[in-house]
Amino acid sequence: MFLRRRLLSTAAAAARGPPPIRVDVTESAGRGVFATRPVPAGELLHSAQPLVCHPSPSLLNEVCYSCLRRKPGEGRVSSGGSYFCSDACRDHAKGFHDVEKNADWSSFDDHCSSRGLKYPYMAKRLACMVISGAANADCLNILQPARLHQGTLIEMVEEFELLESTFRKAGFQEKVTTFLTKEWYINVLARIRINAFRIELVASSYEDLLSSAAASVLCDASVGNAVYMLPSFYNHDCDPNTHIVWLENVDAKLKALRDIEEGEELRICYIDTSMDVNARQKILADGFGFECQCLRCLSGD
Repeated sequence: MFLRRRLLSTAAAAARGPPPIRVDVTESAGRGVFATRPVPAGELLHSAQPLVCHPSPSLLNEVCYSCLRRKPGEGRVSSGGSYFCSDACRDHAKGFHDVEKNADWSSFDDHCSSRGLKYPYMAKRLACMVISGAANADCLNILQPARLHQGTLIEMVEEFELLESTFRKAGFQEKVTTFLTKEWYINVLARIRINAFRIELVASSYEDLLSSAAASVLCDASVGNAVYMLPSFYNHDCDPNTHIVWLENVDAKLKALRDIEEGEELRICYIDTSMDVNARQKILADGFGFECQCLRCLSGD
């Protein structure tokens, strides 16, 4: 009965109006997301669709090319070999999928595969989206960029040259690829590297749970990666009050983990919270460029 009341309360709150959040400047971490009213534990704060996403390279034929939903069995396959879970996804992706399938990506893919790279695939997809008119070339500029080391920049230049060469060999006219410069590519990768979420779908049934568990033993449990606008404004905490989940596809759901007060900053955890404080600090410093000052880290937990 309590669970039913909680679910009804959450549904009613969601139906009352816009999300109970605002984006503002924090004292020490740049932009952040804050509650505009008291939020009960379990409430769905908001959902978000990706600016750009891409399936894990090992699962290109196992998850939807558009929304990353896992293939249940027999799926809808396009003439190019990509899997689409519905006609809606096929229609949504048609423009940039047509751009992508009209080029030979073997050299680019071999380069990324041999080095275990995943983010260049997202930059490639964004380029295809821009060429098709599905996205603006500067759509990621509002997001925070990562700090890049010289070795990383050298790798990015090599990736860009392969990307640009592939479009040129495919015969795309220069007027539709004017945006595609080395500076554009580095700018995009710098933002993808620090803002991309690893998408791990929550099972919607017991059978799916068993299937997902078996798949995670054999390969990467992630179905892909995605970059969002609003979720990227959430700051990190090793003891977060909010978390992000993906139920069936790449659409992100932000939910309250506990009761949250009006004006309180909403924070998610970027990493595995089960690690000790030293491991967490190293990963956050190396991967995200900051030293965590949350209460849990300051206490040495």
